[in-house]
Amino acid sequence: MPLADKIRPQTLDDVVGQKHILGEGKVLRRIIESGHIPNLIFYGPSGVGKTTVARIIAKSTNKKLHKLNGTTISIADIKSVISELDTFAGYNGVLLYLDEIQYLNKKQQQTLLEYIEDGSITLIASTTENPYFYIYNAILSRCTVFEFKSVQPQEVVPAVSRAFTLMEEEMGHPLEVEKGVCEYIAQACGGDVRKSLNAVELCSLAAKQNEGAYQVSLADAEQVAQKSAMRYDREGDEHYDLLSSFQKSMRGSDPNAALHYLARLLEAGDLPSVCRRLMVCACEDVGLAYPQAIPIVKACVDAAFQVGLPEARIPLADAVVLVCNAPKSNTAYVAVDLAIADIRAGKVGPIPRQLQNKHYDGAEVEKKGQFYQYPHDFPGRWVDQQYLPDIIKNAQYYHFGENKNEQAFKQYWDRIKGDKNKG
Repeated sequence: MPLADKIRPQTLDDVVGQKHILGEGKVLRRIIESGHIPNLIFYGPSGVGKTTVARIIAKSTNKKLHKLNGTTISIADIKSVISELDTFAGYNGVLLYLDEIQYLNKKQQQTLLEYIEDGSITLIASTTENPYFYIYNAILSRCTVFEFKSVQPQEVVPAVSRAFTLMEEEMGHPLEVEKGVCEYIAQACGGDVRKSLNAVELCSLAAKQNEGAYQVSLADAEQVAQKSAMRYDREGDEHYDLLSSFQKSMRGSDPNAALHYLARLLEAGDLPSVCRRLMVCACEDVGLAYPQAIPIVKACVDAAFQVGLPEARIPLADAVVLVCNAPKSNTAYVAVDLAIADIRAGKVGPIPRQLQNKHYDGAEVEKKGQFYQYPHDFPGRWVDQQYLPDIIKNAQYYHFGENKNEQAFKQYWDRIKGDKNKG
Protein backbone atom coordinates (compact mmCIF):
# COMPACT_ATOMS: atom_id res chain seq x y z
CA MET A 1 0.00 0.00 0.00
CA PRO A 2 1.42 3.43 -0.91
CA LEU A 3 2.43 5.64 2.01
CA ALA A 4 -0.21 8.21 1.02
CA ASP A 5 -2.93 5.59 1.64
CA LYS A 6 -1.41 4.36 4.92
CA ILE A 7 -1.34 7.87 6.38
CA ARG A 8 -4.69 8.97 4.93
CA PRO A 9 -6.70 11.00 7.54
CA GLN A 10 -9.62 9.22 9.19
CA THR A 11 -11.40 12.30 10.60
CA LEU A 12 -12.12 15.81 9.35
CA ASP A 13 -9.77 17.28 11.95
CA ASP A 14 -6.87 15.30 10.43
CA VAL A 15 -7.43 16.59 6.88
CA VAL A 16 -4.58 18.83 5.72
CA GLY A 17 -5.80 22.26 4.59
CA GLN A 18 -9.31 23.08 3.27
CA LYS A 19 -10.17 25.07 6.39
CA HIS A 20 -12.36 27.36 4.25
CA ILE A 21 -14.91 24.54 3.92
CA LEU A 22 -13.94 22.05 6.67
CA GLY A 23 -12.99 24.35 9.55
CA GLU A 24 -15.19 24.62 12.63
CA GLY A 25 -18.54 26.10 11.67
CA LYS A 26 -17.90 26.00 7.92
CA VAL A 27 -20.69 24.87 5.61
CA LEU A 28 -19.34 21.52 4.36
CA ARG A 29 -18.34 20.44 7.86
CA ARG A 30 -21.82 21.29 9.18
CA ILE A 31 -23.42 19.31 6.35
CA ILE A 32 -21.26 16.26 7.09
CA GLU A 33 -21.87 16.45 10.83
CA SER A 34 -25.63 16.72 10.27
CA GLY A 35 -25.66 13.17 8.91
CA HIS A 36 -27.93 14.18 6.02
CA ILE A 37 -25.63 14.04 3.01
CA PRO A 38 -26.83 15.66 -0.22
CA ASN A 39 -25.34 15.06 -3.66
CA LEU A 40 -21.91 16.70 -3.69
CA ILE A 41 -19.25 17.54 -6.26
CA PHE A 42 -15.71 18.23 -5.04
CA TYR A 43 -13.68 20.33 -7.49
CA GLY A 44 -9.98 21.08 -7.21
CA PRO A 45 -6.43 20.00 -8.12
CA SER A 46 -5.17 16.52 -7.39
CA GLY A 47 -3.76 15.56 -4.02
CA VAL A 48 -5.66 18.08 -1.89
CA GLY A 49 -8.07 15.79 -0.01
CA LYS A 50 -11.13 15.29 -2.22
CA THR A 51 -11.03 11.49 -2.03
CA THR A 52 -10.12 11.55 1.65
CA VAL A 53 -13.13 13.69 2.58
CA ALA A 54 -15.42 11.52 0.44
CA ARG A 55 -14.23 8.42 2.34
CA ILE A 56 -14.78 10.12 5.69
CA ILE A 57 -18.33 11.01 4.61
CA ALA A 58 -18.96 7.44 3.48
CA LYS A 59 -17.94 6.08 6.89
CA SER A 60 -20.33 8.48 8.63
CA THR A 61 -23.37 7.13 6.79
CA ASN A 62 -25.09 3.75 6.94
CA LYS A 63 -25.41 3.57 3.17
CA LYS A 64 -23.72 0.96 1.01
CA LEU A 65 -20.58 2.50 -0.47
CA HIS A 66 -19.53 2.00 -4.08
CA LYS A 67 -16.41 3.55 -5.58
CA LEU A 68 -16.03 4.04 -9.33
CA ASN A 69 -13.57 5.94 -11.49
CA GLY A 70 -14.74 7.97 -14.47
CA THR A 71 -11.71 6.98 -16.55
CA THR A 72 -12.64 3.27 -16.53
CA ILE A 73 -16.38 3.21 -15.79
CA SER A 74 -18.88 1.56 -18.12
CA ILE A 75 -22.68 1.45 -18.32
CA ALA A 76 -22.47 -2.07 -16.90
CA ASP A 77 -20.69 -0.73 -13.80
CA ILE A 78 -23.44 1.83 -13.24
CA LYS A 79 -26.18 -0.80 -13.73
CA SER A 80 -24.40 -3.04 -11.23
CA VAL A 81 -24.68 -0.28 -8.61
CA ILE A 82 -28.33 0.33 -9.49
CA SER A 83 -29.12 -3.39 -9.21
CA GLU A 84 -28.28 -3.32 -5.49
CA LEU A 85 -31.01 -0.80 -4.72
CA ASP A 86 -33.64 -3.56 -4.43
CA THR A 87 -31.47 -5.81 -2.28
CA PHE A 88 -30.93 -6.02 1.47
CA ALA A 89 -27.45 -4.48 1.04
CA GLY A 90 -28.97 -1.37 -0.53
CA TYR A 91 -31.89 -1.09 1.90
CA ASN A 92 -30.76 2.32 3.22
CA GLY A 93 -29.72 3.54 -0.21
CA VAL A 94 -26.37 3.63 -1.95
CA LEU A 95 -23.59 6.18 -1.63
CA LEU A 96 -21.66 6.32 -4.87
CA TYR A 97 -18.22 7.92 -4.83
CA LEU A 98 -17.35 8.74 -8.42
CA ASP A 99 -13.82 9.96 -9.05
CA GLU A 100 -13.04 12.00 -12.19
CA ILE A 101 -16.70 12.42 -13.11
CA GLN A 102 -15.77 14.70 -16.02
CA TYR A 103 -14.88 11.59 -18.05
CA LEU A 104 -18.44 10.23 -18.03
CA ASN A 105 -20.29 10.72 -21.29
CA LYS A 106 -23.83 12.07 -21.49
CA LYS A 107 -25.48 8.65 -21.63
CA GLN A 108 -23.61 7.46 -18.53
CA GLN A 109 -24.60 10.58 -16.60
CA GLN A 110 -28.23 10.25 -17.74
CA THR A 111 -28.29 6.65 -16.49
CA LEU A 112 -27.47 7.93 -13.00
CA LEU A 113 -29.78 10.90 -13.13
CA GLU A 114 -33.08 9.17 -12.31
CA TYR A 115 -31.67 7.54 -9.16
CA ILE A 116 -29.91 10.69 -7.99
CA GLU A 117 -33.17 12.56 -8.46
CA ASP A 118 -35.28 10.24 -6.29
CA GLY A 119 -32.61 9.88 -3.61
CA SER A 120 -31.91 6.17 -4.15
CA ILE A 121 -28.28 7.03 -4.91
CA THR A 122 -26.35 9.75 -3.10
CA LEU A 123 -23.60 10.95 -5.37
CA ILE A 124 -20.27 12.29 -4.16
CA ALA A 125 -18.18 13.10 -7.21
CA SER A 126 -14.75 14.62 -7.60
CA THR A 127 -13.14 16.34 -10.54
CA THR A 128 -9.96 18.21 -11.32
CA GLU A 129 -11.72 20.14 -14.10
CA ASN A 130 -14.19 23.00 -13.77
CA PRO A 131 -17.52 21.17 -13.29
CA TYR A 132 -19.47 23.98 -14.93
CA PHE A 133 -17.65 23.22 -18.18
CA TYR A 134 -17.44 19.43 -18.07
CA ILE A 135 -20.50 18.13 -16.22
CA TYR A 136 -23.99 18.19 -17.69
CA ASN A 137 -26.41 20.72 -16.26
CA ALA A 138 -28.94 18.08 -15.26
CA ILE A 139 -26.38 16.53 -12.88
CA LEU A 140 -25.02 19.90 -11.72
CA SER A 141 -28.46 21.22 -10.82
CA ARG A 142 -28.94 18.34 -8.39
CA CYS A 143 -25.55 18.70 -6.70
CA THR A 144 -23.75 21.21 -4.50
CA VAL A 145 -20.23 22.09 -5.66
CA PHE A 146 -17.41 22.68 -3.17
CA GLU A 147 -14.02 23.89 -4.35
CA PHE A 148 -10.91 22.38 -2.79
CA LYS A 149 -7.82 24.57 -2.98
CA SER A 150 -4.09 23.84 -3.14
CA VAL A 151 -2.68 23.28 0.35
CA GLN A 152 -0.21 25.85 1.66
CA PRO A 153 3.32 24.49 2.26
CA GLN A 154 3.24 25.30 5.99
CA GLU A 155 0.14 23.11 6.31
CA VAL A 156 1.87 20.19 4.58
CA VAL A 157 5.01 20.19 6.76
CA PRO A 158 3.40 18.33 9.74
CA ALA A 159 2.08 15.64 7.39
CA VAL A 160 5.54 15.21 5.86
CA SER A 161 7.09 14.92 9.32
CA ARG A 162 4.52 12.29 10.35
CA ALA A 163 5.20 10.40 7.15
CA PHE A 164 8.94 10.12 7.96
CA THR A 165 8.03 8.78 11.41
CA LEU A 166 5.75 6.16 9.85
CA MET A 167 8.47 5.17 7.39
CA GLU A 168 10.85 4.61 10.33
CA GLU A 169 8.33 2.22 11.84
CA GLU A 170 7.72 0.46 8.54
CA MET A 171 11.42 0.04 7.71
CA GLY A 172 12.45 -0.90 11.24
CA HIS A 173 15.38 1.48 11.52
CA PRO A 174 15.84 5.17 12.40
CA LEU A 175 15.96 7.91 9.77
CA GLU A 176 18.14 10.97 10.21
CA VAL A 177 16.35 13.67 8.23
CA GLU A 178 18.55 16.66 7.42
CA LYS A 179 17.26 20.03 8.54
CA GLY A 180 15.08 21.68 5.90
CA VAL A 181 14.06 18.46 4.12
CA CYS A 182 10.44 18.51 5.36
CA GLU A 183 10.05 22.18 4.48
CA TYR A 184 11.61 21.68 1.04
CA ILE A 185 9.34 18.74 0.14
CA ALA A 186 6.25 20.64 1.31
CA GLN A 187 7.22 23.65 -0.78
CA ALA A 188 8.43 21.81 -3.87
CA CYS A 189 5.35 19.65 -4.25
CA GLY A 190 3.17 22.69 -4.87
CA GLY A 191 0.30 22.03 -2.45
CA ASP A 192 -0.17 18.40 -3.53
CA VAL A 193 -0.17 16.35 -0.30
CA ARG A 194 -0.04 13.04 -2.15
CA LYS A 195 3.07 14.09 -4.07
CA SER A 196 4.69 15.21 -0.83
CA LEU A 197 4.07 11.84 0.81
CA ASN A 198 5.31 9.99 -2.27
CA ALA A 199 8.50 12.07 -2.08
CA VAL A 200 8.91 11.08 1.59
CA GLU A 201 8.57 7.43 0.66
CA LEU A 202 11.18 7.67 -2.10
CA CYS A 203 13.61 9.61 0.11
CA SER A 204 13.26 7.04 2.87
CA LEU A 205 13.84 4.11 0.54
CA ALA A 206 16.89 5.85 -0.96
CA ALA A 207 18.38 6.87 2.42
CA LYS A 208 22.11 6.19 2.82
CA GLN A 209 23.28 4.06 5.73
CA ASN A 210 25.88 5.69 7.96
CA GLU A 211 26.97 4.19 11.31
CA GLY A 212 23.70 2.39 11.94
CA ALA A 213 21.42 5.22 10.88
CA TYR A 214 19.92 5.99 7.54
CA GLN A 215 20.33 9.58 6.37
CA VAL A 216 17.88 11.57 4.25
CA SER A 217 19.73 14.53 2.76
CA LEU A 218 18.38 17.76 1.33
CA ALA A 219 20.14 16.90 -1.95
CA ASP A 220 18.12 13.65 -2.15
CA ALA A 221 14.89 15.57 -1.50
CA GLU A 222 15.73 18.05 -4.25
CA GLN A 223 16.22 15.24 -6.75
CA VAL A 224 13.06 13.39 -5.77
CA ALA A 225 10.81 16.45 -5.73
CA GLN A 226 12.22 18.20 -8.79
CA LYS A 227 9.57 19.98 -10.83
CA SER A 228 6.87 18.45 -8.65
CA ALA A 229 5.45 21.91 -7.97
CA MET A 230 4.38 22.19 -11.58
CA ARG A 231 0.64 21.65 -11.87
CA TYR A 232 0.24 21.73 -15.61
CA ASP A 233 -2.17 20.07 -18.00
CA ARG A 234 -2.23 21.58 -21.47
CA GLU A 235 -5.89 20.72 -21.85
CA GLY A 236 -7.01 21.69 -18.35
CA ASP A 237 -7.96 24.76 -16.33
CA GLU A 238 -4.46 25.17 -14.93
CA HIS A 239 -3.10 25.71 -18.44
CA TYR A 240 -5.46 28.56 -19.21
CA ASP A 241 -5.19 30.07 -15.72
CA LEU A 242 -1.43 30.20 -16.08
CA LEU A 243 -1.53 31.75 -19.54
CA SER A 244 -4.16 34.24 -18.40
CA SER A 245 -2.00 35.24 -15.42
CA PHE A 246 1.02 35.64 -17.71
CA GLN A 247 -0.76 37.96 -20.13
CA LYS A 248 -2.58 39.96 -17.46
CA SER A 249 0.69 40.54 -15.59
CA MET A 250 2.26 41.97 -18.76
CA ARG A 251 -0.84 44.07 -19.42
CA GLY A 252 -0.66 45.27 -15.81
CA SER A 253 3.00 46.28 -16.28
CA ASP A 254 4.29 43.99 -13.51
CA PRO A 255 7.58 42.51 -14.77
CA ASN A 256 8.17 40.47 -11.61
CA ALA A 257 4.85 38.62 -11.86
CA ALA A 258 5.18 38.22 -15.64
CA LEU A 259 8.66 36.69 -15.27
CA HIS A 260 7.34 34.33 -12.59
CA TYR A 261 4.62 33.00 -14.89
CA LEU A 262 7.08 32.92 -17.80
CA ALA A 263 9.37 30.72 -15.71
CA ARG A 264 6.52 28.36 -14.80
CA LEU A 265 5.50 28.01 -18.43
CA LEU A 266 9.07 27.41 -19.60
CA GLU A 267 9.74 24.88 -16.85
CA ALA A 268 6.73 23.01 -18.19
CA GLY A 269 8.27 23.22 -21.67
CA ASP A 270 5.39 25.21 -23.16
CA LEU A 271 7.33 27.44 -25.53
CA PRO A 272 4.59 27.86 -28.20
CA SER A 273 2.00 29.19 -25.74
CA VAL A 274 4.48 31.69 -24.28
CA CYS A 275 5.37 33.05 -27.70
CA ARG A 276 1.77 33.32 -28.82
CA ARG A 277 0.70 35.25 -25.71
CA LEU A 278 3.71 37.55 -25.98
CA MET A 279 2.88 38.48 -29.57
CA VAL A 280 -0.79 39.03 -28.72
CA CYS A 281 0.11 41.23 -25.76
CA ALA A 282 2.55 43.33 -27.80
CA CYS A 283 -0.17 44.03 -30.37
CA GLU A 284 -3.21 44.22 -28.11
CA ASP A 285 -1.90 45.97 -25.00
CA VAL A 286 1.16 47.96 -26.10
CA GLY A 287 -0.10 48.61 -29.57
CA LEU A 288 0.18 52.14 -30.91
CA ALA A 289 1.67 53.54 -27.72
CA TYR A 290 4.97 51.95 -28.74
CA PRO A 291 4.47 50.15 -32.09
CA GLN A 292 8.19 49.32 -32.31
CA ALA A 293 7.52 46.72 -29.59
CA ILE A 294 5.76 44.49 -32.12
CA PRO A 295 8.76 43.81 -34.41
CA ILE A 296 11.08 43.64 -31.39
CA VAL A 297 8.94 41.00 -29.69
CA LYS A 298 8.63 39.14 -33.00
CA ALA A 299 12.42 39.08 -33.27
CA CYS A 300 12.71 37.73 -29.71
CA VAL A 301 10.12 35.04 -30.46
CA ASP A 302 11.96 34.02 -33.62
CA ALA A 303 15.22 33.83 -31.68
CA ALA A 304 13.56 31.71 -29.00
CA PHE A 305 12.37 29.16 -31.54
CA GLN A 306 15.77 29.12 -33.24
CA VAL A 307 17.84 28.45 -30.12
CA GLY A 308 15.21 26.37 -28.27
CA LEU A 309 15.05 25.70 -24.55
CA PRO A 310 16.73 26.38 -22.18
CA GLU A 311 18.41 29.33 -24.00
CA ALA A 312 15.04 30.51 -25.31
CA ARG A 313 14.38 31.94 -21.85
CA ILE A 314 16.86 34.78 -22.56
CA PRO A 315 15.22 36.51 -25.57
CA LEU A 316 11.79 35.77 -24.08
CA ALA A 317 12.73 37.44 -20.80
CA ASP A 318 13.89 40.47 -22.82
CA ALA A 319 10.55 40.57 -24.61
CA VAL A 320 8.50 40.14 -21.42
CA VAL A 321 10.30 42.96 -19.59
CA LEU A 322 9.97 45.21 -22.67
CA VAL A 323 6.21 44.59 -22.92
CA CYS A 324 5.78 45.19 -19.19
CA ASN A 325 7.67 48.48 -19.21
CA ALA A 326 6.29 49.82 -22.50
CA PRO A 327 3.43 52.37 -22.44
CA LYS A 328 0.07 50.78 -23.08
CA SER A 329 -2.67 51.43 -25.62
CA ASN A 330 -5.50 49.20 -26.77
CA THR A 331 -7.13 51.77 -29.06
CA ALA A 332 -6.59 49.80 -32.28
CA TYR A 333 -7.76 46.57 -30.63
CA VAL A 334 -10.95 48.24 -29.38
CA ALA A 335 -11.49 49.93 -32.74
CA VAL A 336 -11.34 46.74 -34.82
CA ASP A 337 -13.68 44.96 -32.40
CA LEU A 338 -16.21 47.79 -32.75
CA ALA A 339 -15.93 47.51 -36.55
CA ILE A 340 -16.44 43.73 -36.39
CA ALA A 341 -19.48 44.23 -34.16
CA ASP A 342 -21.07 46.47 -36.81
CA ILE A 343 -20.33 43.90 -39.53
CA ARG A 344 -21.96 41.14 -37.46
CA ALA A 345 -24.95 43.39 -36.85
CA GLY A 346 -25.46 43.66 -40.61
CA LYS A 347 -24.21 47.25 -40.95
CA VAL A 348 -22.42 46.73 -44.24
CA GLY A 349 -23.93 48.64 -47.17
CA PRO A 350 -22.59 49.23 -50.68
CA ILE A 351 -19.04 50.51 -51.07
CA PRO A 352 -19.07 54.23 -52.03
CA ARG A 353 -18.68 54.71 -55.80
CA GLN A 354 -15.53 56.80 -55.43
CA LEU A 355 -13.76 53.90 -53.71
CA GLN A 356 -14.74 51.19 -56.13
CA ASN A 357 -12.36 49.79 -58.69
CA LYS A 358 -12.73 51.62 -62.03
CA HIS A 359 -15.32 49.84 -64.12
CA TYR A 360 -18.11 50.56 -66.60
CA ASP A 361 -21.17 52.41 -65.27
CA GLY A 362 -24.41 50.75 -66.35
CA ALA A 363 -27.39 52.53 -67.86
CA GLU A 364 -29.08 52.68 -64.45
CA VAL A 365 -26.37 55.00 -63.10
CA GLU A 366 -27.54 58.58 -63.55
CA LYS A 367 -24.26 60.30 -62.67
CA LYS A 368 -21.46 58.38 -64.33
CA GLY A 369 -17.84 58.55 -63.29
CA GLN A 370 -15.45 57.46 -60.57
CA PHE A 371 -15.27 60.80 -58.65
CA TYR A 372 -12.38 59.58 -56.51
CA GLN A 373 -10.17 62.40 -55.18
CA TYR A 374 -6.49 61.46 -54.96
CA PRO A 375 -5.27 62.72 -51.52
CA HIS A 376 -1.73 63.40 -52.75
CA ASP A 377 -3.09 66.06 -55.07
CA PHE A 378 -4.24 68.16 -52.10
CA PRO A 379 -2.45 70.20 -49.38
CA GLY A 380 -1.34 68.06 -46.48
CA ARG A 381 -1.93 64.93 -48.60
CA TRP A 382 -5.55 64.81 -47.43
CA VAL A 383 -8.98 65.65 -48.82
CA ASP A 384 -12.37 65.34 -47.19
CA GLN A 385 -14.36 62.59 -48.89
CA GLN A 386 -16.59 59.72 -47.79
CA TYR A 387 -14.93 56.34 -47.26
CA LEU A 388 -17.52 54.42 -45.22
CA PRO A 389 -20.77 53.02 -46.67
CA ASP A 390 -23.79 55.31 -46.28
CA ILE A 391 -25.35 53.19 -43.53
CA ILE A 392 -22.40 53.88 -41.20
CA LYS A 393 -20.85 56.95 -42.80
CA ASN A 394 -20.52 58.73 -39.44
CA ALA A 395 -19.23 55.75 -37.46
CA GLN A 396 -16.13 56.37 -35.35
CA TYR A 397 -14.32 53.27 -34.14
CA TYR A 398 -10.88 54.64 -33.39
CA HIS A 399 -10.16 57.23 -30.68
CA PHE A 400 -6.67 58.53 -30.08
CA GLY A 401 -5.01 57.20 -26.93
CA GLU A 402 -3.51 59.44 -24.28
CA ASN A 403 0.06 58.19 -24.84
CA LYS A 404 2.73 60.41 -26.35
CA ASN A 405 2.86 58.55 -29.65
CA GLU A 406 -0.85 58.74 -30.49
CA GLN A 407 -1.14 62.30 -29.21
CA ALA A 408 1.59 63.29 -31.67
CA PHE A 409 -0.46 61.73 -34.48
CA LYS A 410 -3.54 63.56 -33.23
CA GLN A 411 -1.81 66.95 -33.19
CA TYR A 412 -0.60 66.38 -36.75
CA TRP A 413 -4.04 65.45 -38.10
CA ASP A 414 -5.79 68.17 -36.11
CA ARG A 415 -3.63 70.63 -37.94
CA ILE A 416 -4.32 69.05 -41.35
CA LYS A 417 -8.00 68.21 -40.94
CA GLY A 418 -9.02 70.98 -38.58
CA ASP A 419 -12.52 70.46 -37.21
CA LYS A 420 -12.91 67.22 -39.11
CA ASN A 421 -10.64 65.35 -36.67
CA LYS A 422 -11.97 65.65 -33.13
CA GLY A 423 -11.44 61.99 -32.11
